[in-house]
Amino acid sequence: MNYSAKSSNPINVASGCLVTAVFSDKSLSDTARAVDAKMNGALSAALRRGDLKGKIGDAVLFQPAVGLKARRVLAVCCGEPRKELSASATRKLAGAVAKELKRHNVRHAAIAFEGVRVAGRDAADGAALLVEGLESGLYAFDRLKREKAERTLQSVTLHGSSRAAARALGTGVERGVAVANGVRLARDLGNLPGNVCTPSYLAREALKLRKSHGLKVTVLDEARMGKLGMGSLLSVSRGSREPAKLIVMEYAGSDRKDAPLALVGKGLTFDAGGISLKPAAAMDEMKYDMCGGASVFGTLVAAAEQNLPVNLVGIVPSSENLPDGAANKPGDIVTSMAGKTIEILNTDAEGRLILCDALTYARRYKPQAVIDVATLTGACVIALGAPASGLFTKNDALADALLAAGEESGDRAWRMPVWDDYQEQLDSPFADVANVGGRSAGAVTAACFLARFTEELNWAHLDIAGTAWTTGANKGATGRPVSLLTRYVANHARG
Repeated sequence: MNYSAKSSNPINVASGCLVTAVFSDKSLSDTARAVDAKMNGALSAALRRGDLKGKIGDAVLFQPAVGLKARRVLAVCCGEPRKELSASATRKLAGAVAKELKRHNVRHAAIAFEGVRVAGRDAADGAALLVEGLESGLYAFDRLKREKAERTLQSVTLHGSSRAAARALGTGVERGVAVANGVRLARDLGNLPGNVCTPSYLAREALKLRKSHGLKVTVLDEARMGKLGMGSLLSVSRGSREPAKLIVMEYAGSDRKDAPLALVGKGLTFDAGGISLKPAAAMDEMKYDMCGGASVFGTLVAAAEQNLPVNLVGIVPSSENLPDGAANKPGDIVTSMAGKTIEILNTDAEGRLILCDALTYARRYKPQAVIDVATLTGACVIALGAPASGLFTKNDALADALLAAGEESGDRAWRMPVWDDYQEQLDSPFADVANVGGRSAGAVTAACFLARFTEELNWAHLDIAGTAWTTGANKGATGRPVSLLTRYVANHARG
């Protein structure tokens, strides 16, 4: 797929389809007015007839585009005139455009959305969001199907009103393509089934990034993890025939002396719950329990493709969680890399068991900040649903930076408490800490468990259990929160 930006008048450009903006009050953008004049009032007449509804993304196709060099015209509702769109609305708008272009088998599209602005963002950011939304709308996972989905769209050109505008759009296009590539990688990894995407498979995919993106990659096997004392992580993999891996990816975009940002992603490639077996309904979706790890892969790729001036470390503890004679049992006590003992009251609360050792391992990099990303609790799904990931941190500055990155990218988070008041729910009479804290405040106590292993670190936890994938007939990985994390990293790098 080729994206570009130009300053030429889209009215005079040959393309398969010219995409232009109209508004919910039936008014036309400048380009749409020019199109309407060339087509003898066809656009305005269609609006008067009510052919195009007033919701953002509603569209009507004109074919052929009489009087234009474009073969067709797609008029798209971009909301209210002179009202700025949110980042999330911009991505949805672009996704709707992509679906229309795909439905009509367009090969080459020209998009002229002058007059459409993103709240608080410049033209480059707006272009990046459009590209991300277009790629999201075009995404299809057919790797394991005999019949592949045909992707007819080959090129998209964003048109600016001047050379300066086109340069800004071009900058945004490059940024959007990098983020979209990271999101696509995260979605692909998430959508692969558990019998393909094993911990060893994830490790091999990471090793490929050494050549393709210049990352330094280290994979720790169970023997090395055992020597490091990662008893908590290794206890989870005991019930599986697949060996656990600790995958470490390093991107060096800044001076070697600069402390890195560390991203730690849960990489449970399948979670049956262990001895505390999950219900059978929708258990197939537990292949998505590695989406936190997948988002770390995607963020490293997006950062590397943008050449962001920052050092990053991505750490992905990867395992399966299955029932077996050797698997963890409720009541077992294991010793973490930090030396703290953990009473396992529920074997289905395994994500925190692999994360705590990975977070301890991250300390050796002396990071500026550590952010872990995990499909950790169903309780977070109940609390926030799909629109927002749960954000837990005691550091107000880090919270503000992550929340701002979520708003700017349209990949939003919502801050939740991680107060010490909840810690007593994790007290155990037999170990230093229990791995669950009872039914109430499940997402909070999970974060509080991780907080016990991140003392003195500038740490945040993102619970993405509600945002990492969609369920139902159109189920699939979303690639979240790659956009949020990449925006945070970019903002941090640029000061």
